[in-house]
Amino acid sequence: MCSVPKLQFRRIILNRHAPVSRLSSVEVTVYPYECDAYGHMNEAAYLQLFERARWEALARGPGQDLFRRLGVWPAARRATVDYQLPAFPGDVLRVELEAEKLGRTSLELHQRAVRIKDGALVAELQIVFVMIDGEGKPTPIPPEIATVFSGRVSARPGELVRHDVEGAALAVDMRGDGPALLLIHGFPLDHSMWAHQVATLAGWRRIAPDLRGAGVSDAPDGVYSVATYADDLARLLDRLHIERAVVAGHSMGGYIAFEMLRRHRSRVMALILVDTRADADNADGRKGREDMIEVARKQGAVAVADRMVPRLLGRSTQQTQPNIVEQVKAMIGRTPVTGIVGALGAMRDRPDSTPLLPTIDVPTLVVVGAEDELIPSAASRALASAIPSAAMTTIPGAGHLAPLEAPTAVTRVIAEFLEALPRP
Repeated sequence: MCSVPKLQFRRIILNRHAPVSRLSSVEVTVYPYECDAYGHMNEAAYLQLFERARWEALARGPGQDLFRRLGVWPAARRATVDYQLPAFPGDVLRVELEAEKLGRTSLELHQRAVRIKDGALVAELQIVFVMIDGEGKPTPIPPEIATVFSGRVSARPGELVRHDVEGAALAVDMRGDGPALLLIHGFPLDHSMWAHQVATLAGWRRIAPDLRGAGVSDAPDGVYSVATYADDLARLLDRLHIERAVVAGHSMGGYIAFEMLRRHRSRVMALILVDTRADADNADGRKGREDMIEVARKQGAVAVADRMVPRLLGRSTQQTQPNIVEQVKAMIGRTPVTGIVGALGAMRDRPDSTPLLPTIDVPTLVVVGAEDELIPSAASRALASAIPSAAMTTIPGAGHLAPLEAPTAVTRVIAEFLEALPRP
């Protein structure tokens, strides 16, 4: 990939996002001609070394002619080298390449050079490319290139790719191949609540994003709404070149799934509604959202966690799974306050989806925890009854966070539902 017109050099360690999908690492040797008068590599030399490693990674994968074959070229627009330690002739460095953000025309990469003999991080590079056509004009990234750099399969569990969706970048955990399964988390959680389902539902392309304002996705200021969330996810499907997906929504994720049906019905192949409801907040519910907004603004995310965890988790979980209790507290505690406030406002102002239910004409599964205090089983039965041909399953021993509290049971139910769907 091409050289860089303008450089910035820093000697500070960046605060990194969570790891993202990793392309193949390569090993490169430091040669004497790459070193300066002091006998070691400087920042400018690292820039050339990182470029050499990128081309080597392409040679081992789709081929160095990838861009030429597709009639585009990656033009470097900005690069920052973090120089940590000197490297000397003969040192062998392992260079790791990660795609950190994938936009419509832009691609942001992160590279790390680690000295093999002592495991020391010697340098990092953050670089932004803009894809251009034969006339030098920005052009959308071809699907083949998006696949190479974002990856259809995560290299390691828990790795995330960031995708621009207009006004925010969403961090996404993607695994597997096949028909798409979009997993929308609830409030105030993140994609990791679906960890078991993402890890085990083989045969499907599992896509679990952190919503705007949640996890390590961007948390911009401004008004949030279920329409904004739904549009974000439709744009994410666009970025991933996915026409239709099975949409699974937990709690607030269910509200967003309903909004996707309203705004992007053609994108929804089937529906899985977990611990959620269709009706809008009543006066007491709206007042509760307002009170929680004040708690978040004045006391922070940890205070929100303290108030919510006892109601989110079932009695059985709180008594027998203290690790889940701590996991949920930590998940909520790291949620940006901006995102918490935005989500509370979005839920407070969401439309009533009850009139939508009789019009749902895609296969639908309703799942509820038997110990869910927020969405009782009776409410879920009413939801399932209002949707033509919907099926319902109750998960014993689980509260409002059934996918996390009883992951094996929930995954089995979802797998059976998916297996019965006609393949696109």
